[in-house]
Amino acid sequence: MSRERARRRAVREAEQARQRAVRQRQVARRQRRRAVVRRLTPQLRRGRSGRLPRHSRGERAAIVLLTGAALILIWTFVDNLALRVALMVLLLLVLPAIVVIALDRRT
Repeated sequence: MSRERARRRAVREAEQARQRAVRQRQVARRQRRRAVVRRLTPQLRRGRSGRLPRHSRGERAAIVLLTGAALILIWTFVDNLALRVALMVLLLLVLPAIVVIALDRRT
């Protein structure tokens, strides 16, 4: 009787070991698949990173368009080339302060 129980227990343990191995292979395959998916999907950045995300797309467009308009006006209404270049450089140097004043936030 005890030999029969030992044999059944050995069969049961062998079956459990086989099921455990199958489960471990499935878990490993699932983890590899998730790792591949994580590598392939783009990461979304949360919060502020870099310079551009601090302003919305509309604010950036307004900054660029108004700066371009100011440069065109300088180029159109100022005759002296040296004065044109000086005013354009001055505009580009003062632009961060103008953005802070106009949008009431730091660049």
